[in-house]
Amino acid sequence: MDIKQILGAVDHTLLAPDCTWEQIQELCDDALRYGTASVCIPPCYVKQAKEYGKDRLTVCTVIGFPNGYNTTAVKVFETESAVEDGADEIDMVIPIGALKSGRGEDVLAEIRAVKEACGGRILKVIIETCLLTQEEKAVMCRLVTEAGADFIKTSTGFSTGGATFEDVRLFAEHVGPGVKIKAAGGIGSMEDAERFLELGAARLGTSRVVKLVKEEERTDG
Repeated sequence: MDIKQILGAVDHTLLAPDCTWEQIQELCDDALRYGTASVCIPPCYVKQAKEYGKDRLTVCTVIGFPNGYNTTAVKVFETESAVEDGADEIDMVIPIGALKSGRGEDVLAEIRAVKEACGGRILKVIIETCLLTQEEKAVMCRLVTEAGADFIKTSTGFSTGGATFEDVRLFAEHVGPGVKIKAAGGIGSMEDAERFLELGAARLGTSRVVKLVKEEERTDG
């Protein structure tokens, strides 16, 4: 697989709680240089990054992150604020406890509410697969499809595990037409990135892929 194809699927990500504007700026510079799908950054930097990118940069941010247990009203407000600041894409975390309590309809309603708040922008739904059973993952494929979200996403990268090949296979088998897959969390090699794409992922949430390309350039130079 061509390296440009892999880079074009990457949501170049920096979500560390102590990240600085200087680090976000470097992330944006790398995204523009290497042609990544987007930068995925904290909400507090969205407006600054959007102005910095001057419409050349797709800016993604996170909602209800990383635990997902904010109220729906808070998530809707977060989304509306991010959109007002210029966010092009929204990655929301589901209320995991509600799902595990059998309250799937509440999860469905929340995704729909956030999708409406996106105002036509792309919505990716993070289900935190490492905390779910196989049955719960399949249920979330159905709910994400019913809610009209654009992507189902494996992980925040802040819990007990990240993306696995098995979970991407499961998503590919259970999501409905029009729902894409984002693998995120722990993607540490170019081989893994390529494998996730081959299995059906359309996006990769990672900072490592660009770092690997930069390291190879330094070695070759």
